[in-house]
Amino acid sequence: MKQIVGRNLKEIREANRLTQAQVAEFLGVERGTLSNYELGAREAPYHVLEKLADLYGVDGNVFFETDESRRKESLACAFRIADLSVADLKAVSAFKDVVKSYLKMCTIEAEK
Repeated sequence: MKQIVGRNLKEIREANRLTQAQVAEFLGVERGTLSNYELGAREAPYHVLEKLADLYGVDGNVFFETDESRRKESLACAFRIADLSVADLKAVSAFKDVVKSYLKMCTIEAEK
């Protein structure tokens, strides 16, 4: 499973045109640590996957996806974040959290 997650982490990062150094700085980890996640040498902790899902604008399940077409569908809708500073990446991630919370509240209200 680590290899699947690692491959997907790398593919999604590259689709967003970000370097390992940029993403590692965003996560607050060493670049080598991120590299180990992407190589499947180390298991990425849940909180790291959550932060990456927020950053990339994808559902966290995409990291475990084995079907290439489903994975690519998820990437087609992802917000493109290339050429942003780490501070910008953090702001985008925080904004996505707000939007997700709002959408969850709308869903709950609609179910009443």
